[in-house]
Amino acid sequence: QVTLVESGGGSVQAGGSLTLSCAVSGRIFSTYTMGWFRQVPEKEREFVAAISWNGETTDYTASAKGRFTVSRDNDKSTAYLQMNNLRSEDTADYYCAADTWATLIEGTSPLPSDYEEWGQGTQVTVSS
Repeated sequence: QVTLVESGGGSVQAGGSLTLSCAVSGRIFSTYTMGWFRQVPEKEREFVAAISWNGETTDYTASAKGRFTVSRDNDKSTAYLQMNNLRSEDTADYYCAADTWATLIEGTSPLPSDYEEWGQGTQVTVSS
């Protein structure tokens, strides 16, 4: 069984920074493509960023490019989302997700349906 636990959320003023972490149980974390998504009430879950199993491929939603950085440490079975220059519109619940079936192989995907396991979410609030 694979479990994902996010941490690092909180409240910050606009222009500030936060780093989210996603600790993953399971012996083969290094094979999982990891994704970060966010959701606000009454809206669908939105893709934020993703990173391939070896870290060589990353992808970002347009609003995150240049401000957010996705990374991973396979030795620690942890994925990260560094968020800089935060804006009020970044306020959401943030979720990490793992492609535990390894169907994405060396790529990434912005589709929630391509990720099989999800964390419980961590809240990020950005005040202007």
